[in-house]
Amino acid sequence: MAEGNSQVQAQAPLSERELQVIELVAAGLTNQDIAIQLEISKRTVDNHISNILTKTETENRVALVRWALQWGKVCIDEVNCCVLPPYKGER
Repeated sequence: MAEGNSQVQAQAPLSERELQVIELVAAGLTNQDIAIQLEISKRTVDNHISNILTKTETENRVALVRWALQWGKVCIDEVNCCVLPPYKGER
């Protein structure tokens, strides 16, 4: 079901901290590494991840990163980092 949910934006707005956590998940950090980076407890990171998965209707970290890329929430190795040219029909 997560596959189809990639078409849905977050049910509730993501907080600034949740967006930071998503960026670090996309960078490949573990929850423990995220906790160290953000100077918070691992349990707090676990709670953020759980809330993020619920809000984005994703089932795991891989689905979350796919969702974040699709909705432009993260930029990985120059993917999703540039503005695309307008569609041929637009001026």
